[in-house]
Amino acid sequence: MKKLTLVFGVFLAFFASLSFAQNNSSKPAVKYKTPELTVAQVDQWLAKPDQVLVIDIRRPDELITFGSFPVFLSVQFADLEKNIAFIPKDRSIITVSNHANRAFAAGDLLSSKGYKVIGAAGSENYEQQGGKAVTKIQKPAPKPAQ
Repeated sequence: MKKLTLVFGVFLAFFASLSFAQNNSSKPAVKYKTPELTVAQVDQWLAKPDQVLVIDIRRPDELITFGSFPVFLSVQFADLEKNIAFIPKDRSIITVSNHANRAFAAGDLLSSKGYKVIGAAGSENYEQQGGKAVTKIQKPAPKPAQ
């Protein structure tokens, strides 16, 4: 009986520790200042290509897999700060990533540097909500062997 009680106690302690670890391992929600744009807001800004700059901060393979907006500047999030001098300050900026998480962070970074960031968008979210402006980018064909 003592052995069964000990095994049961170890069993309970194990599952209690799993539950505790799961509850404490969840990351607190990160709050960003950059707002998320709706499909209508993105479309409204895309109709003004002379006033807006879309900065897509995803990796090139993500652009090919998921597509992007028709006119954009592609700068990976990890390279954003070192390439900031190439970003014009005379346009309103929309930052883009797959689901807008990296776009929020990029928007906050650019805002802190004096850029006029109007919001962030997730290209996948945009499409799922009925947006039509995402362009699928074709992977270049391999070069023929010479």
